[in-house]
Amino acid sequence: MKVLHHPDRDDLHLSSVLYALSDPIRLFIVSEIKKAGEKSCGDIGVPVVKSTLSHHARTLRECGIVNTRVQGTLRLLSLREADLEFRFPGLLHAILDAYEKSEDKITADNLAGHVEKAERQ
Repeated sequence: MKVLHHPDRDDLHLSSVLYALSDPIRLFIVSEIKKAGEKSCGDIGVPVVKSTLSHHARTLRECGIVNTRVQGTLRLLSLREADLEFRFPGLLHAILDAYEKSEDKITADNLAGHVEKAERQ
């Protein structure tokens, strides 16, 4: 089985974290994981094909936002809150808080429209 790369705490870079969170789908994924604590990729309700979801999960993992735990055929995602808080105090909380209050917040109901709009651009 392929070993998944997770950067060490000291190797987390602000520019990579902000880049990953700048994508509306990835921000939605992080928000859903924050609410659930841990979620399998298949339980995240995004209207994208499996390969696209895998790409987003890999981006979040490689920049250090999520931890991916393999359990059988499942990939369970959880936030690396302690590492992010240590490196960038208050950042994740501020971003997720602003996202939850935003009028542009993606919800399960309007996510399909955001995906279609992004694909047209």
